[in-house]
Amino acid sequence: MRRRTFIAGIGSAAAAWPVVARAQQGALPVVGFLSVGPREGAGIDNLASFRKGLSETGFIEDRNVTIEYRFANNAGVERLTELAADLVGRRVTVIAAGGLGAAVAAKAATATIPIVFRTGNDPVQYGLVASFNRPGGNVTGINDIGRDLAGKRLGLLHELLPAASRFAALVEPGGGRVDESTVAEVTAAASAIGRSIEIITASTNREIDTAFASLAQKRIDALWVSTGAMFASRHAQLVTLAAYHRLPAIYPQRLYAEVGGLMSYGTDLLDSVRQVGVYTGRILKGEKQPTKFELVINLKTAKALGLTIPETLLATADEVIQ
Repeated sequence: MRRRTFIAGIGSAAAAWPVVARAQQGALPVVGFLSVGPREGAGIDNLASFRKGLSETGFIEDRNVTIEYRFANNAGVERLTELAADLVGRRVTVIAAGGLGAAVAAKAATATIPIVFRTGNDPVQYGLVASFNRPGGNVTGINDIGRDLAGKRLGLLHELLPAASRFAALVEPGGGRVDESTVAEVTAAASAIGRSIEIITASTNREIDTAFASLAQKRIDALWVSTGAMFASRHAQLVTLAAYHRLPAIYPQRLYAEVGGLMSYGTDLLDSVRQVGVYTGRILKGEKQPTKFELVINLKTAKALGLTIPETLLATADEVIQ
């Protein structure tokens, strides 16, 4: 089966940055790795992918590059602001920001240190860059265009459950606020298939628990889950709650399907993180990078929910987990 690709990435030919970095750090550059979530869980895989990207450009941790790690553990904007300020105070060479909140905090903390981000949200809307073609400033990175896949994911969920009439979208506020463009797209996609969709937001464990209890009470037929670093770090909780409430759901990344989520469609997240490592290692040379999209279906979960996956849907899957 073919893997769908999209050329993404925001480049800035900031040729002076490497010179500045060497002047600040001497022979051994220091990378600040700032993450919205925790180091544990999916964060371990992210770190391995980031280091892999760095190694592809010749940088090996503790050999010719030092990495200062900072994890906010989903504590929120204030904690990210503190950690970003700490990295700036340590005069790191470049900041690699994992998640929209981390990127926003890093940008607010410095206008001179290069920042490489990865996000599924619109970086223009959140003020990270001026535009895709000409980002400007000291910020560049990988945009997973997760927002632009909102309609596609809802369409796949509808294809799986054509008789479903009550849909809900669980949305993670990014950078402290809800991505209105994502809400608009998923709402429009629901309208296009003649369905309405209820938007529910959550940003903490308690709010996620409350959201699922509300979905069960309202007898929602199917759930669409948005992108976001906080959700990704809590993917096991989301999948467990969906299974407990017997709620069919589609997720934005394969890590959900790997732990029992019904179906996922979205960017190959680890490949995107690897690309952040490549960007960081090259000190933002401005090269466009490929981002992979993959549809993953978990048949075991489908069976537990009493669902039969249409053959047409199975045929388009990049991977079927038995």
